[in-house]
Amino acid sequence: MKIKSTVAGLCFLSALNVNAQSKVEATGIKDKMQWFADAKLGIFIHEGIYAVNGIDESWSFHNKKISYADYMKQLKGFTLKKYDPAFWADLIQESGARYAVITTKHHDGVAMYDTKMNNLSSVKATPAKKDMVKPFFEELRKRNIKCGAYYSLIDWSHPDYPGFLKDSSRYKVASDYPRWNRFRNFFQGQISEISTQFKPDLWWFDGDWEHSAEEWESQKVRNIILAGNPNAIINGRLQGYGDYETPEQNFPVSRPNYNWWELCMTTNDNWGFHHDNNWKTPHEVITIFVDAVANGGNLLLDMGPMEDGTIPAEQVNVLKELGAWNKKHGEAIFETVAGIPQGHFYGATTLSKDSSVLYLFLQGKISGEITLKGLKNKIDNITVLGNGTKIEHKIVGKISWSPVPGLVYINVPENVLDKYVTVLKVKLDGPIRLYSGRGGLQ
Repeated sequence: MKIKSTVAGLCFLSALNVNAQSKVEATGIKDKMQWFADAKLGIFIHEGIYAVNGIDESWSFHNKKISYADYMKQLKGFTLKKYDPAFWADLIQESGARYAVITTKHHDGVAMYDTKMNNLSSVKATPAKKDMVKPFFEELRKRNIKCGAYYSLIDWSHPDYPGFLKDSSRYKVASDYPRWNRFRNFFQGQISEISTQFKPDLWWFDGDWEHSAEEWESQKVRNIILAGNPNAIINGRLQGYGDYETPEQNFPVSRPNYNWWELCMTTNDNWGFHHDNNWKTPHEVITIFVDAVANGGNLLLDMGPMEDGTIPAEQVNVLKELGAWNKKHGEAIFETVAGIPQGHFYGATTLSKDSSVLYLFLQGKISGEITLKGLKNKIDNITVLGNGTKIEHKIVGKISWSPVPGLVYINVPENVLDKYVTVLKVKLDGPIRLYSGRGGLQ
């Protein structure tokens, strides 16, 4: 991962509009993105040699917190001796996630699979002697979980890559294109390997900010991927040739203007295993997740295993608690669409695909009366999701001769509240209809 977000990656649908591609192509992209839109939750896995010392992945030497030589000494301590891909996949399934994304290579250039492009891999350069990706994808697919490959375009270890440290570089691309072409052949060769060997359902690129689309040959990279798997989807970090946007760590205050988007976020403050005890609580993770889904996005929640493959207990707990909440409330999350505009309800909402069911999310121990504004529909019934308790409501302020709907007051008893987030299921008489006028005769 990078430390600051890039705005360079735009959703591919925008590129289609700019390039005046056919409506047929646009429809095809929409169709292949449907599983992603329905999935809502993915698990990100940052596992690499940086876990040996528990330091920043790649950035620690780039930013000179540690020398490059000392960073690479971690190769000798990377064992994966307790790596259990079936346990990882079971935990991801238990969380409710529908896809997972694992690091195939970070900015440090150490591949986590058996690359033939060089010898810098977990198979050839570490005591682990293991391809981490292949068995993990096999376990995910047994559980019908989509497989995602994180791949860093940049490679600060490769002798033909220009960048190295934050204040220095090996050469400038413009002055040595033959050398840059050697690197392009290298990284595109790795992409071809990953595509052929693992056939990822999703590609999660990183590092595109260091070069232009022309220098990366982004269109060519996209073509390589789609030639191997036409249904593969690509994140927005390919300088304008991706399918969806990926805001990082910081939650957008307003709904992003993208057809598809995904918030990627850590469970503490770091991506890989780190000596960092600032763990997010299950309540915090669940409320962030709900907010993302209510705004039409997904959450890609990270875990960083230790060098031996052990997942920290705090991360296991968060994923299990999230999974228990999803098992109870999944109807309001998975295969739904973004909720109603802000102002109609003071909280997160989602809608069923036919928009005849409205789900209201109540954070914390909120009981007593809550309010819905501007609802034109008749309410058939309101129940508490997960236990089926029927909830009473009343309409206040509805005047017979006015087109303005009244306020809906819903009385939520304390004994139905979930320990994290309570969900109310509001069944309507048809597709939702909202009033957004100024009141009176307007």
